[in-house]
Amino acid sequence: MPSALRFLLLLLCLALAAPLAHALPTFDEVRAATRPSDLQLLSREGEVLQRVRIDSAVRRGQWLGLGDVSPALRNALVLSEDRRFYEHSGVDWAAVSAAAWANLWNQRTRGASTITMQLAGLLDEDWRQSAGGRSVAQKLGQAVAAQVLDRRWRKDQILEAYLNLVPFRGEVVGLDALSRTLFAKAAHGLDEREAAVAAALVRAPNARPDVVARRACGVLRDMAAQRAAARKEKRAAAVDCDALELFVAGALQRRAWTPSEGIAPHFARQWLRAAGGGAQAAAAPERLPLSAPLQRVAVQSLSRHLRELAGRNVQDGALVVLDNASGEVLAWVGSSGSLSQAGEVDGVLALRQPGSTLKPFLYAQALAERRLTAASLIEDSSAHIPTASGLYIPQNYDRQFKGLVSARTALAASLNVPAVRTLVMVTPEAFFTQLRALGLALPESGGYYGYSLALGSSEVQLLHLANAYRALANGGRYSPPRLRAGGAPPPAAAQALDAGAAFIVGDILSDANARVRTFGPDSLLATRFWTAVKTGTSKDMRDNWAVGWSQRYTVGVWVGNASGAAMHDVSGSSGAAPIWAEVMQWLHQSTPSRAPAPPAGVVRQAVRFEAGAGDWIESPRQEWFIAGTQQAVFATDTIAASAGVAGARGQKDLKPGDGAAAAPARIVAPAPGTIVALDPDIPPANQRLHFAAGDGLPGQALAWHIDGKAAGRGREWDWLPWPGRHRVQLLDARGQVLDEIHIEVRGAGVRAAARR
Repeated sequence: MPSALRFLLLLLCLALAAPLAHALPTFDEVRAATRPSDLQLLSREGEVLQRVRIDSAVRRGQWLGLGDVSPALRNALVLSEDRRFYEHSGVDWAAVSAAAWANLWNQRTRGASTITMQLAGLLDEDWRQSAGGRSVAQKLGQAVAAQVLDRRWRKDQILEAYLNLVPFRGEVVGLDALSRTLFAKAAHGLDEREAAVAAALVRAPNARPDVVARRACGVLRDMAAQRAAARKEKRAAAVDCDALELFVAGALQRRAWTPSEGIAPHFARQWLRAAGGGAQAAAAPERLPLSAPLQRVAVQSLSRHLRELAGRNVQDGALVVLDNASGEVLAWVGSSGSLSQAGEVDGVLALRQPGSTLKPFLYAQALAERRLTAASLIEDSSAHIPTASGLYIPQNYDRQFKGLVSARTALAASLNVPAVRTLVMVTPEAFFTQLRALGLALPESGGYYGYSLALGSSEVQLLHLANAYRALANGGRYSPPRLRAGGAPPPAAAQALDAGAAFIVGDILSDANARVRTFGPDSLLATRFWTAVKTGTSKDMRDNWAVGWSQRYTVGVWVGNASGAAMHDVSGSSGAAPIWAEVMQWLHQSTPSRAPAPPAGVVRQAVRFEAGAGDWIESPRQEWFIAGTQQAVFATDTIAASAGVAGARGQKDLKPGDGAAAAPARIVAPAPGTIVALDPDIPPANQRLHFAAGDGLPGQALAWHIDGKAAGRGREWDWLPWPGRHRVQLLDARGQVLDEIHIEVRGAGVRAAARR
């Protein structure tokens, strides 16, 4: 080709390359546009809680300033790639001439590509080398771009950008990712040997280990020679290349940089999903609602207590802390980490049986529907409840019965039989509806679970259960938990439960005296500050819970086994309760927690419980009532019949000044609001409901009317019930109504011909 034509082609290439070169970005633009493949999630305080990978194409770490790179690495890279880096103006013309001369004589050469030229190729794909090598135009454009970069950028900026953008091996891009992946350390800690390996990988990222070792050995020799020259030594230190080859083989197989690292891996996964994915979260970074100090305390407390329970076949646990006001998640520990054989399973979201932790919602519903008061007496004795699948016989945790107890004692001491009797009044379907209103998304129906729903036979998530308790803390107002801090205001809370009932249940669960029968006087649940808490254990000791709230926080804890294996002799007070108490104690080490103020519609009254002959069923006390349900005396039916006071299920009290002998006749059985369940498998003649009257004049003629029609006579009478809601009246001989109650009969129908 004539020299004049070659000169014209050169001018044409330079003219085409110049506009592209002048379009190069600034150093600040490159730094701002380079995003790591991993996202660092910050706590509400600004501390790094978790690092998660969001780019599956590359592994790129944080942008490193040149001061964060070890001097050994900087020196090794310059010696290996561009010895006159600090002397030339982007293109090493001396190296270009040497390369051209070597090519002319078919000799091997190091090459003339400088660090600046390589950086230009990294910044613009037009100058990047392809599988077939670079064209003449690409080489010329790259040279022009390198000179433009050298004029616009400082040398330290060029070297810094190169170290952050250069691919090293496989998917690893940039020095931060390389040092953490292959050497398990930060870039500022790389020694000469590691620096030599890194420099060798720049030249041949995917070469075999032995090739990388030979090149790294050459770099180490150059570094040793440079050091000897600086010290004016005659001989450089020897390099053990055999040992280096073993080191390189081990380093290239290492993958020390895990995709996720930190103390909140399970929450990070859910937060990213709520934020719309990793790319969207990285584009608009925000802080997590988690508190870093609290998260660390929660992780440590859970791990320490689970180690203590290791001999009882307990591997897994989970913990969540919610802010009562905002609903933000302040701590989320999904598993016990290394103690678990299923560390990836998120125990905060896993479906597990809640045991007795559903009882507060059951009693709250019964209080709201005025079926019970906190002072109502419930019989804790053997019960055989007919169901479609046979008799349901609930048992207490300690296999013992306490006799007549108040609803306060029944809930605080977590007695099972009274809870089932309460569910008989409320009905499983109604309770199921109430639980769903509180955010507990039970998959089946109330009829599916039956009366065992009172004892937690369903499956719930710890997050949803803790948030339902948060509704109790907020006066029955429900709103979903929040995984993101700030942003849009929280949705308006819905009144899912009567505020008065929620307050009374909270007062019961904060009463250390009421839980003594089961938990003893020195229970871990009794904190120095105001808290309300409930424990629970599922069937066969597969799940153990402690959930409760203070004035500001709700804490939920679950321990068990992700595999579903049963624990050995672990109860609510020995499993989850110590963790709950420790976290709650830390939360309130300098923050007070006061009892909530009673809402409108609740009243407090002194009550006493009589058993006859001067005995007491429970000690007299001040009790909270929903307005209109309060009464002063509660007693067994026998005592009530003779003294005209409240029966075991809440009969009307005597008016002041009335004497027992002068009291008019009253209905003492059944109790007002009684619900009778008929069983189609039992002969109708054997399903009689007993009616009894108390007080009145001796020998007084009494008559019974059902729904306004005469049905029976005498002080006692057995009635064959039929389905429906009925009005029962007690009349005297003149037809005057002395007393009236309402009852309900449910279940199988009875033929009209059989009624009498």
